[in-house]
Amino acid sequence: MTEKYDVLIVGAGMVGAAAACALAQRGLSVGLVEAQTPASFEADQPMDLRVSAISAASEQLLAELGAWPGVLARRAAPYDTLATWEWQRSEVDFKAEELGHSHLGHIVENRVVQLALWDGVAQHPSISLMTGQAPSKFWQDEQGAYLLLGDRTLQGQIMLGCDGAQSRVRQAAGIGVTGWQYRHHCLAINVRTELPQQRITWQEFTPAGPRAFLPLVGQHASLVWYDSPERVAQLKAMRPAELAAEIQHHFPDRLGAFEIERCASFPLTRQHAQQYVQQRMVLLGDAAHTINPLAGQGVNLGFKDVRALAEVIGEALDQQQDWWSPTVLQRYQRRRRPDNLMMQSAMDLFYNLFSNQRRPLALVRNLGLMAAQRSGPIKNQVMRYAMGL
Repeated sequence: MTEKYDVLIVGAGMVGAAAACALAQRGLSVGLVEAQTPASFEADQPMDLRVSAISAASEQLLAELGAWPGVLARRAAPYDTLATWEWQRSEVDFKAEELGHSHLGHIVENRVVQLALWDGVAQHPSISLMTGQAPSKFWQDEQGAYLLLGDRTLQGQIMLGCDGAQSRVRQAAGIGVTGWQYRHHCLAINVRTELPQQRITWQEFTPAGPRAFLPLVGQHASLVWYDSPERVAQLKAMRPAELAAEIQHHFPDRLGAFEIERCASFPLTRQHAQQYVQQRMVLLGDAAHTINPLAGQGVNLGFKDVRALAEVIGEALDQQQDWWSPTVLQRYQRRRRPDNLMMQSAMDLFYNLFSNQRRPLALVRNLGLMAAQRSGPIKNQVMRYAMGL
C-alpha cells in the first residue's frame, strides 16, 4: 500500500521542520522523513559547536510556528550590537537602539532550534514524523512525488528537499549546481569567558582571514577563525594550551581571558542550485543554496524560503488553484532565487574585497568603513535588510 500525503519533506533539520509546521498550519498533511534524531536537551550540557545567528525575521517566523518560546526556554543569547573593523579607527557598529529594537538577533545552537521545531511538529496531528531510516529511492511522475522508506512507499503531491548541501532529492530531480570552495577554512572554538555574557557580536578582518566572536549564554562564547586550510588543520591539531596561546596572540584584546572547551573545523563553500523546482520536487535551504558565513545569513535565507513557499501555496489554496502544479511552484522560485543570489554575491564581494591585501585597496575599504559608520540612515537600512525587516 502506498502511504499518501499532501507534502513529503526529506530532512527534518531547522528548515525542513519549519516547512512542515508552516504547511500543516495551512491544512496540508505532511510526511516528514529524517534519518537522524537530535540528542535531547539538558540545561547543563556543553554548548554545541554548530550555532546560528537568528535574525529578527527568523524569530518572527519561529514565533508564528509556535517554536520560539521553546528556543528561549532552552537557551539563546541575544545581542544588541554588531561591530566590524579592519583598522581600529575604521570600526563600524550597528546598534539595536538606533533601529528602535531591543536586540538585533540571537545566537542559538542549531540543535536547540531544531528541537523547538520538533515540539511544534509533535503538536500537529497532520504531520507524520518518520525517523531512524533514510529513504533509498526517490522518483516522480504526473501523479506525484515518491520515496521508498524501507519497504514502505510514500507519495506526496510534492516533495521538498530540505536535506542539506549534498541533497539526494536535488540529485534525484536532476538539478545541477554551480559553486566553488573558498580559499579559507573555518575553525569554530567554544570557550568559557572570564567576562559575563556579552550582548555584542564582532568581526575583525586580518590579512590571514576574519576573526569573529559570537556570544553564547552565560560566560560562554563561540570564536570563529578563518584561515588557510593548512593553518586551520595546524590549529585544530594543537593541545588546548597551545591553541589558547595562539588565540591570545591573534584575537583582539577585547576578548578577555578564556578557557577552551571544544573546537571543530569545516571548509567554506558556495553552492547554488540551477533551479529550485523540477516538476513536483522543490528545494529549500542548503539543498538550494549555501553561502559564505561571514554575515551569518545561512539559515535565515532558508527560513525565508519556508515563508515564501508557504505563502505561495497558501495563496493558491485560497484561490482554489492546483497548489502542487509546477506553474504555482515556480512562483516560489521567482521570489527566492534572485534574493538568494543577490545575498551570495554581496557576501562574495565583501569577502573578496577584504581578502585583497594591496595597500591602496586596504586604504579605500577602510575609508569606506569610516564613511559607513557616519552614514546614519543608510547604515541602518543595511542592518534592517540583514535582519529581514
